[in-house]
Amino acid sequence: MDQEFEAYAAGRADGLAARRDVERAGDPAFGRDYRIGFLDGRLEVFRMLAGVRKIVEDD
Repeated sequence: MDQEFEAYAAGRADGLAARRDVERAGDPAFGRDYRIGFLDGRLEVFRMLAGVRKIVEDD
């Protein structure tokens, strides 16, 4: 189970950094966990930018 969490954490970190590791994403054992983490990281960036946009538009 630890390897699944590590793959997720790596994917999330890569998602936040906007760089996808194709090799890790394609891994048959842990690629799914990596891709879910990557998507969660990208969604977090999207929410952060939406929050900043809202703050700027409210001024």
